Amino acid sequence: MKILVTGAAGFIGSKLMFMLSQRGDTVVGVDNINDYYDVRLKYGRLRECGIEYHNAEIPFGTEIQSKKFDNCRFVRLSIDDKASVDELFQKENFDKVVNLAAQAGVRYSITNPYAYMQSNLVGFLNILEACRHFKVKHLVFASSSSVYGLNTKVPYNEMDKVDSPVSLYAASKKSNELMAHSYSKLYGLPVTGLRFFTVYGPWGRPDMSPMLFAKAISKGEPIKVFNNGDMIRDFTYIDDIVEGTIHVVDRTPDAAACENNVAYKIYNIGCSHPVKLMDFISEIENAYGEPAKKEFLPMQPGDVYQTNADTTRLETECGYKPHWSLHDGISQFMQWYKSDKNPLK
Repeated sequence: MKILVTGAAGFIGSKLMFMLSQRGDTVVGVDNINDYYDVRLKYGRLRECGIEYHNAEIPFGTEIQSKKFDNCRFVRLSIDDKASVDELFQKENFDKVVNLAAQAGVRYSITNPYAYMQSNLVGFLNILEACRHFKVKHLVFASSSSVYGLNTKVPYNEMDKVDSPVSLYAASKKSNELMAHSYSKLYGLPVTGLRFFTVYGPWGRPDMSPMLFAKAISKGEPIKVFNNGDMIRDFTYIDDIVEGTIHVVDRTPDAAACENNVAYKIYNIGCSHPVKLMDFISEIENAYGEPAKKEFLPMQPGDVYQTNADTTRLETECGYKPHWSLHDGISQFMQWYKSDKNPLK
């Protein structure tokens, strides 16, 4: 099976590219390697997949063969470049596509909204159009738990209304779901959306809480604890997220078994064992071996009080089952953070 993974230098995308290649799929990864956060982390993730380049920066359009996997290649490409996307699809004849490319970050969407529209809407439209015209058998795309917005009923269920986003990022992800559904209905394109809940682990994003907390502790600086610590998150270890994503890739929706005969599915993917923010901080402190100084602050614009995934549908229909405990996951993260593999240490 030939699979395209977009956002392949990202946290989830790089691990997915690695695991799909490891199991024997032919994988092409693409990423624009933007500088939203330190690109050393992105290049480091690519090196884990055997993607290495002789210069510091990979030029756009450059194709690189993995040194670890004969069945894995990488191309630096931006999905908002329609001509490049179409050329790639025409050349490769993909069976399946996993679209993880997006402008990430809730808070950044407040200060730089246009970046979200270009990547998350224009870029996603280019992917949908390419999947339609080049007869892709199944598109899997990243949505987000942020679509639940102001919902107060927990755990969040896929049947809940998602009409009250609290950030432009969340609105862009809800828009992706609507766009994908329309393409599935109009053109018979089988599509599955994944509402990712808070993901953590080695090679995680530096703007996410595990990296921020570990960095602050290592420098003796206070960690910023928003809403005075009264927050709850459904933290999910990266390996569980990627294994669940692969289960979904392998299960193409059948229109006859879907609502309104549209080959479209949406799933929550999380741990479904949410923890209090202060308990999460305690795990970080224990794994690092030092207490953290804490600066208690009010809730930030765009944040929500809690995330809590009901993953029953994903477990029942796709065989998903998270295995990693928070204690073991944080231990693995901290080992990586302190190691020479961490380029930001």
